[in-house]
Amino acid sequence: MHLLLFNLVTDPADPVLAFACVWIRELARRCESIDVLTMYRGDIDLPANVRVYSAGRERGWGKARRLAQFYRHLTRLLARRRYDACFAHMMPLFAALGGPLLRLRGVPIVLWYAHRQPTVQLRVGLAMSWRAVTSVRTSFPLETDKLRVIGQGIDTEFYAPAAAPASAKGRPLALQVARLAAVKHQATTIKAVARTDARVSFVGGVQAGYPAAYQRELQDLSAALGIEDRCAFTGDLPPGAVRDWNRRATIAVNTSPVGLFDKSALENMACGLPTVVCNPAFAPLLGDYCELLLIDGPDDVEGLRDRLERLLALPATERARIGRTLRAGVQREHSLTRLIERLLAVLRTGELPAPIPRPLPPQGGKGSRTTDYRL
Repeated sequence: MHLLLFNLVTDPADPVLAFACVWIRELARRCESIDVLTMYRGDIDLPANVRVYSAGRERGWGKARRLAQFYRHLTRLLARRRYDACFAHMMPLFAALGGPLLRLRGVPIVLWYAHRQPTVQLRVGLAMSWRAVTSVRTSFPLETDKLRVIGQGIDTEFYAPAAAPASAKGRPLALQVARLAAVKHQATTIKAVARTDARVSFVGGVQAGYPAAYQRELQDLSAALGIEDRCAFTGDLPPGAVRDWNRRATIAVNTSPVGLFDKSALENMACGLPTVVCNPAFAPLLGDYCELLLIDGPDDVEGLRDRLERLLALPATERARIGRTLRAGVQREHSLTRLIERLLAVLRTGELPAPIPRPLPPQGGKGSRTTDYRL
């Protein structure tokens, strides 16, 4: 497959979107060539069959110049190469802008979108696309028969438990990995932790568009509740440092609401952390621990406090067992390998790959030759 890929940020150092480079590397193993047209290009080292072209945000260019650069790159690429498909990753804008040209060349667009906001860009980009893909159904805000659900793509080899568990010193640590924003409900976590013996660390900087004082508001809340010395804010960190925080934490918390199927919660789980969530879309991963790990909503302070206290009261061996269950669920449903297989199937055929038939044990008693196959 010769693939054209629209991408928002192509930068392995980006604190939020570095994972896109991991996806591109995995796609490159299975494609003959990939041309990436991105809004922002960082210092990248990608396989030889990947070429990256930027609209120029990293140069500080304004919107008009970036628009001209986008069309300059796209028209040249379409004149030189023949693409089997275009994957618009987090870029409904590029799908909308490039859709007419790609239709003229017979290049189908598959649009990735995983957010609860139904923007104008999304509506136009979806109209230009052959198929749309998302992580879970509730992460795509429009009704369309173009949609295929393919899961998230977590690198479970990178996000994995430490070889040896961290030694327990001092208070247990609750961890929340997310950009600091009201929609992430860090205030709920602070209020719940204040009524436990735990400390809490927030990994992530203030979300773009929020005033820098938002972190100060959260710090003021922790001070008002008397836990300022138990509440830490790390700011933005690279992926390796985020993984280290996952490995040293006792429990993870994710209070993002329905529609935000946070990749960070899956990374918590992949690192073997018992993770309390409020989005019911995570329920299939929680197994027998659903009641223990799922609270009623992002403002459920009492529910979160209850879950934290119950988890902290468990022996470390039981928390480790919960972590193994969650990691196995992420590996099964949201691994990077599984996502790429599903994505390539949609890019090639428009449909998800058929499930593999699994033989059941013979039902006719000892020596029976009867075999039942079930999808």
